[in-house]
Amino acid sequence: MQRMTSRLRALVRRKAFIELPAVYDPLAARLAEAAGFNAVYNGGFVTGAHTAISEPLLTMTEQIGAAEKVARAVSVPVVMDAGAGWGEPLHTMRTVRECIRAGVAGIHLEDQLFPKRAHYHAYVAHNIPLREYVDKIRYACQARDEEDPDFVIIARSDACREQGYREAVKRVNAAAGVGADLGLIFPRTPQETERAPRDCKLPLVYVQSRGNRDGRPLYSFAELKAMGYAGCIDAILSTCVHTHFLQQAFAELKRTGDYTGMSAAECVAARQLAEDTIGLDDYYRIERETVERGHAQKKRGRRK
Repeated sequence: MQRMTSRLRALVRRKAFIELPAVYDPLAARLAEAAGFNAVYNGGFVTGAHTAISEPLLTMTEQIGAAEKVARAVSVPVVMDAGAGWGEPLHTMRTVRECIRAGVAGIHLEDQLFPKRAHYHAYVAHNIPLREYVDKIRYACQARDEEDPDFVIIARSDACREQGYREAVKRVNAAAGVGADLGLIFPRTPQETERAPRDCKLPLVYVQSRGNRDGRPLYSFAELKAMGYAGCIDAILSTCVHTHFLQQAFAELKRTGDYTGMSAAECVAARQLAEDTIGLDDYYRIERETVERGHAQKKRGRRK
């Protein structure tokens, strides 16, 4: 069986547009795979939200643990948010090795300080110096080459938010020189978004931040592909859908003691979809062929 790192590497080499919906657990990952996505993304925001911790407080083992569960559940590559690599270059090397051993196919590493601050979510970036960032990417790539050369490293810069677009481009281009495979910045305007694929030396992945409150533009996959982007992380959609509709459902259940947002037939279908997605029919088959066979024989004997 082809390794997931090799499958992701093949997508990068073919210059296929990589669609990366963010997922927070194995069920969501399998639903994304069933929808036809060629890869999935386990982000810090969705893991932080669904563990009710928040991304800046996640440990390396917590984030990799979530990504590993996703990777074990699907047959498509998983890209993980590795944040600031949980430390300095030496720590980042360990992060790369642990991700590879967990079945993760690629990560993005950013130029924020570690430990990250909660103010990141209020659009306040705290960037490390360029030299330190380049060192971190260099040694991450060294660990990649030693452990699995197909593992994909995405160099991410948050400099647009503080130092501006030119600094973000400068950082991604410096990362290109030390072995990064793809780049990621956060353009602030439509003009910057259109320029970035031309100004950056690495193929760029765009981050679709639905629900953002700082005016970052949103685009369809087709629009980003036409601009020259190599892929798109849809980072927040799963959390928005989960939070919005579950809050409405619980509010109605508490208020009325019932839920009418789905018909009885839709609930049956949704439950069946969940059971099919986790593979319950296979479990039933194995039990019928083994432990349940004896149980059925005992029941027939009692009827005689």
